[in-house]
Amino acid sequence: MEAAAVAVTRSAARRRRRRERERQGPAAAEAGTREEEQEPRPRRRRPGRRIKDDEEETVFREVVSFSSDPLPVRYYDKDTTKPISFYLSSLEELLAWTPHMEDGFNVALEPLACRQPPLSSQRPRTLLCHDMMGGYLDDRFIQGSAAQTPYAFYHWQHVDVFVYFSHHAVTIPPAGWTNAAHRQGVCVLGTFITEWNEGARLCEAFLAGNERSYQAVANQLVQIAQFFRFDGWLINIENPLSLATVGNMPPFLRYLTTQLHQQVPGGLVLWYDSVVQSGQLKWQNELNQHNRVFFDSCDGFFTNYNWQEEHLERMLGQAGERRADVYVGVDVFARGNVVGGRFDTDKSLELIRKHGFSVALFAPGWVYECLEKEHFFQNQDKFWGRLERYLPTHSICSLPFVTSFCLGMGARRVCYGQEETVGPWYHLSAQEMQPLFGEHRLGGDGRGWVRTHCCLEDAWHGGSSLLIRGVIPSEAGNVAVRLFSLQVPVPPKIFLSMVYKLEGPTDVTVALELTTGDAGSCHISGISVLNAETSSRHSLRPLRVPPTKLARWVGRCGRQLSGGWVQHCYEVSLRECLLRDLFVCFTRPPGSREEESFTCRLGEIQVQAVTVSHVRWQPAASEWEGPPALLQLSCTLHWSFLLPQVRCFRIHCCRGTGDGSPPPTPERPTFLGLAFATQYRVVDLLVDAAGPGQDCRIGFLVEPVPKEGFRVPQAEWGRAALLYSAPE
Repeated sequence: MEAAAVAVTRSAARRRRRRERERQGPAAAEAGTREEEQEPRPRRRRPGRRIKDDEEETVFREVVSFSSDPLPVRYYDKDTTKPISFYLSSLEELLAWTPHMEDGFNVALEPLACRQPPLSSQRPRTLLCHDMMGGYLDDRFIQGSAAQTPYAFYHWQHVDVFVYFSHHAVTIPPAGWTNAAHRQGVCVLGTFITEWNEGARLCEAFLAGNERSYQAVANQLVQIAQFFRFDGWLINIENPLSLATVGNMPPFLRYLTTQLHQQVPGGLVLWYDSVVQSGQLKWQNELNQHNRVFFDSCDGFFTNYNWQEEHLERMLGQAGERRADVYVGVDVFARGNVVGGRFDTDKSLELIRKHGFSVALFAPGWVYECLEKEHFFQNQDKFWGRLERYLPTHSICSLPFVTSFCLGMGARRVCYGQEETVGPWYHLSAQEMQPLFGEHRLGGDGRGWVRTHCCLEDAWHGGSSLLIRGVIPSEAGNVAVRLFSLQVPVPPKIFLSMVYKLEGPTDVTVALELTTGDAGSCHISGISVLNAETSSRHSLRPLRVPPTKLARWVGRCGRQLSGGWVQHCYEVSLRECLLRDLFVCFTRPPGSREEESFTCRLGEIQVQAVTVSHVRWQPAASEWEGPPALLQLSCTLHWSFLLPQVRCFRIHCCRGTGDGSPPPTPERPTFLGLAFATQYRVVDLLVDAAGPGQDCRIGFLVEPVPKEGFRVPQAEWGRAALLYSAPE
């Protein structure tokens, strides 16, 4: 690197000197040439050295060799050399771990999304413990694989905590799971487990001594969670402990929990019901006086699976106000003397929720491991559908909201309707926001229904779409299905877009609907109210042509797109409103009285916001009488962006022409200021006054400044335009 950098520096210096001599005249130029000929040349660069050319492109030079150094097996698959997720097998490996360049492959990119209610609320929670055939299967390939029938999970809106479980000492969740879960607002835990005689020796090594020993282990666990950007640990000690060792377990848990909370906001440490305070390995199947000391030392308690209702009743007194911190274990494989399990898991949940506890579903991948792979999606939907009434949803609480319903897998890759590649692929990090799945029936005789499914046969973007089938009965005008639960305070105007396709000849129409909260003060325009009884639910009217400021974003509104897809766009004005739910509604054609069946694929839904509000005008101070030539404009800009991805926003403005249209050639934007939130108040901006019968235009641009430091192209900035005219 150094030799190449010196070469570039010398070359640049020679070019500068040559240009200077050329300005001085021919004699100086000739003398300079002789000097350059005498100047020592840099040594020839060796293979692998970096070269930087005049266009600032970084170039690496390499000599082809078919004998290469072996790659470290921890980080790369030995057969394919693809980067893989990894675990740590021993205390020595844990204590020796430090961040390495290759570790960067497994760092999750997606921050934990905002959700409501927050995990800290006392609403009973749902934990999913993913234990499948030892772990690190197709999901270990960080950059994806060509797996043909991989396991996929997509019922995220019912889950609060995801645990990646294996029988290795330190189980670090593969980045794909962390990215997928975080995108849905679900926190992710790794597993620290000790078992059998080897596990007892491991515990003795770090717990039997002084506090420095167990603090060193805790510090490493915290650093690993922080570095790989997951959210905490399930502690599972499945071996007997000596008195000295078990005596240090509560302070170890307290120290680990305290340090994790400081370094990982929202982090969790959970204890599994195994060892009791005497050190015996003795599963209790409940929280009681024998294991409560561990519960009191961390964030929650995960019970063993062989409980009966009397165990739940006894736990009420033990848990007290922390009832939601007790996760009652349910083994979906139904091993041992358990309540429910398999397709009867709803029986377990009925009792657990009756007593107000959280639930820990262990190995719900049973539907994949033990049933026919060709019916996996039907079986998975059946399993979670039977639990739905006991699984409260959590809500999306931030904009922008965009999803193509991609599962992170498919039989081909599609980019906005255009096929990119053909062949199976599996990449969990590519999974996008997933909706609520299930079957919904209308009241009465039940002839009206609508079902949502995953669809790998067709996609608008990614590898899959959302398949919606249903029947509109003769006595009903429409059927609707709720796709997303929301709790989003919205700016004065939002823009929605939906890409869909209807199968076969049909006159059924498709539209988005939304519900709003704060109905007493919520004012809405640009939509139609369905009826007086449900005044908080609104049907949206699609725009034939998108607003000018959205033309680049939704330029395909109302058009037939490639592959039979259609895009509808909506503009909704709101004031002091809270978005609650997003529905898709199917309406029978006018005049039809027959039963109407339909099949629809949803390819994408977007909810965006870049708006201008609280506008105030003032005449600019002037020495002249008559109408002012300049005005002072103050207004508030609102926009949508994921704040963890940026350092700040740079706010700019640019002026249009006198007829209200954009300038024919883009002008250089004028910098206004910095914003460290998703809104900015423009104050006393001088703009031209509009003449009689004339429109003027001022454009605002929001430039995100990424943490990585590179400059975002102007074409990708957020933008809004304000058209204004003189009073009549």
